[in-house]
Amino acid sequence: MKTIFTLLLVAIAGTAVAAFPRDSDTAKPAAAASPHAAAPTGKAAAAMPPGHPPSIPADTNLVNSGEVLEVIDSPPYTYLKGTGDKDPLWLATIETNITQGETVQYSSGSVMSKFHSKALNRTFDTIIFVDSLAPEKK
Repeated sequence: MKTIFTLLLVAIAGTAVAAFPRDSDTAKPAAAASPHAAAPTGKAAAAMPPGHPPSIPADTNLVNSGEVLEVIDSPPYTYLKGTGDKDPLWLATIETNITQGETVQYSSGSVMSKFHSKALNRTFDTIIFVDSLAPEKK
């Protein structure tokens, strides 16, 4: 009886686990970690299990680029006015060291209309909050 109960429990647990998709079952690749994310302290990075797809390089998501026309630092954010496809656009990201005149690459982000920054006491008609931003590689 104990053996039947154990087999039944294993079968139920296996069915429950199979009902939830794993990362490899989904069509979307896992998002790359933001270069601004805090590094774990005191622990080595965990190795991926055998057969797991390789990680996606952080710069893979830097699909846009433009020249920086203006920089406003307001910790914990940096606001950048840059060249866009048609008109200049505003970007916001975690505080970074970018200077006016540099060309940057940045990820797609969340577009916000009529965003009011309390710290700057300024309302942006449209601003894009991006996870990743880096100087363009030369």
